Amino acid sequence: MIHEVDEAIRRMLAAGDVPGDQGELVFEAPTTEWRARRNAPTVNVFLYDIREDLTRRKSGEVEVHDEDGTSRGWRSVARWFELSYLVTAWTNRAQDEHRLLSQALRCLVGGERLEPEWLTGSLAELGLAVGLRAAGPVTEGGAASDVWSALGGELKPAINLKVISPLAGDWTPAGPPVTEGLVLRSAADQTHRLRYDGPTTAEGDGFAVSRPRPGRRRRHEPIR
Repeated sequence: MIHEVDEAIRRMLAAGDVPGDQGELVFEAPTTEWRARRNAPTVNVFLYDIREDLTRRKSGEVEVHDEDGTSRGWRSVARWFELSYLVTAWTNRAQDEHRLLSQALRCLVGGERLEPEWLTGSLAELGLAVGLRAAGPVTEGGAASDVWSALGGELKPAINLKVISPLAGDWTPAGPPVTEGLVLRSAADQTHRLRYDGPTTAEGDGFAVSRPRPGRRRRHEPIR
């Protein structure tokens, strides 16, 4: 799920022409070594925190069907997580950095969710809205200074970005549809074959017990 959120952010920024043809968009930690290797205008989207939204935790399963209504299986309900990113711009001049950061900010505050066309993999399959919140209150970005300290760098202007994303639950596939009758054997070694009076789409009269042929004597029946 995390890599799918990364890809959705990349697509969203690319749709807003961020960082442009001459720039790079990366998701690496902006450490001292990384800064030394940088040689082009760059927008960095760094994931620094992952927390579950416990208020949205639920239990149970959801049955999944094909377009024709056939059951494909069951999936346990999704669990929701808040992914926190720091979005920064890196160039050789502060003015250029601010320009790149402004372009990124305009793109990130354009909506409150990631658009469906930006979602891939399990996020696209689930069909659930992936929330987006950029440049929130100061209390939400209070850990930014700690992040910069851990990275060994000085504090830098950054957009605090939070994505609220579902993590797909466990998948249990359904068995193949029933297309043949069942055979029942009793303790008295009697056999009854259940036939299916209808096509595999479950139309018709359903299962029925095969009857003995006319004129055939049943076991323990007196001879007439």
